[in-house]
Amino acid sequence: MNRILLMCLEFFKAGLFSIGGGLATLPFLQKMADNHPDWFTHDNLIDMVAVAESTPGPIGVNVATYAGFSTNGLFGGILSTLSLILPSFLCILIIYGFWQRYKENNRVQRTFAALRPAGLGLICAACFTVFKGAVIPDGGLRLSCLIMFVIFFALMQIPKMKKIHPLFYILFAALIGVLLPL
Repeated sequence: MNRILLMCLEFFKAGLFSIGGGLATLPFLQKMADNHPDWFTHDNLIDMVAVAESTPGPIGVNVATYAGFSTNGLFGGILSTLSLILPSFLCILIIYGFWQRYKENNRVQRTFAALRPAGLGLICAACFTVFKGAVIPDGGLRLSCLIMFVIFFALMQIPKMKKIHPLFYILFAALIGVLLPL
């Protein structure tokens, strides 16, 4: 199968089945890293998640653009990105038409209620994967990263610190990462 077509198909599947937003695409992206290491590796994925979380735009879109561009140039980046977002776009168009007619229906409400835990589960799995990749890569513990995680998590639980914009935490963590070998 054509390389660009295969990449578009993989990102289309990720876009179609990742319910819950950007982090929900991570299990699909990890599978792509397993199956297509010439597109991106797990280390690339962890770096892309770190960058994607500190820049505008969803993780999946940023990774699709990166993978498409790095393997197939500008055309590949555009096609991979469009392949990832096309299923959501189509689903929203279809759902909107039905939603206007059936939004009060009990079955419809129960279906959407059942999707919420699935989305939460995908997001939790993605968070665990990112944590594991950053703190316990290759089975070894990065104590400095674990300490940094605990400190930032604790700081963000303090009511006065919650008022600080997350961008400052991201910039401070990036500064630490540049200055200190982690």
